[in-house]
Amino acid sequence: MTTLRSRWLEILAIGVIGVSVLRSMTVEADVVQGDVQRIMYVHVPSAWLAFLAFGVTVFGSVAWLRTRDRRWDRLAASSAEIGVVFTGLAIAAGMIWARPVWGQFWTWEPRLVTTALLFFIYLGYLALRRAVIDPEQRARRSAIMGIVAFIQIPIVYESVNWWRSLHQTSSRSSIDTPLRITLLLGVVAFTFVYAVLLRRRLELARLEEELETRRFESSQDVAGAAITPPSLASVEQHD
Repeated sequence: MTTLRSRWLEILAIGVIGVSVLRSMTVEADVVQGDVQRIMYVHVPSAWLAFLAFGVTVFGSVAWLRTRDRRWDRLAASSAEIGVVFTGLAIAAGMIWARPVWGQFWTWEPRLVTTALLFFIYLGYLALRRAVIDPEQRARRSAIMGIVAFIQIPIVYESVNWWRSLHQTSSRSSIDTPLRITLLLGVVAFTFVYAVLLRRRLELARLEEELETRRFESSQDVAGAAITPPSLASVEQHD
């Protein structure tokens, strides 16, 4: 009973994902694109959840700069990792959709290029966190980069409106109601998955931080133990 209570979020997420998958497989196909359009029920939610994850990274970064509470740093880092996963999934799903629709997996059009740039920017954010050893400096530098990197989000979102490209513009109003409901259900389902992943990643981050602290304290003890003060007996022996 206790296990079920502690895993209620995971159980709920599995249920919502199941409903979303069933709905996406049974809803009527798009008139123009046919069944290949069903990949949008993965592609679009992945992209939106990437935006959400990086938004949480900004929130955690700002909160850390204001409070210096390491919990906010853990939140920013954990959400960024998940955001990179969702961004990669969005790119992969988009490429699968593009092959039959555009005739090729990849083309250097603005939405694809800016999304790929977003992916590599946050990979750089994660690399920065690995490169800096001192926790305080790591948190400060990562917070600054996490805030600056978010500038890429509106660029990605508006890229289809700012530049002419193969990618369709925002089409919320032109989507039929059954397809729109299915798409929104996918967004809700992916949001639950994000919540589950974030919860587990925060637990792991806390354990990693405790282990890092213990290792640092242990190394300090060993280094200090190697140095002993001179004793009177040792001085007399030299004399």
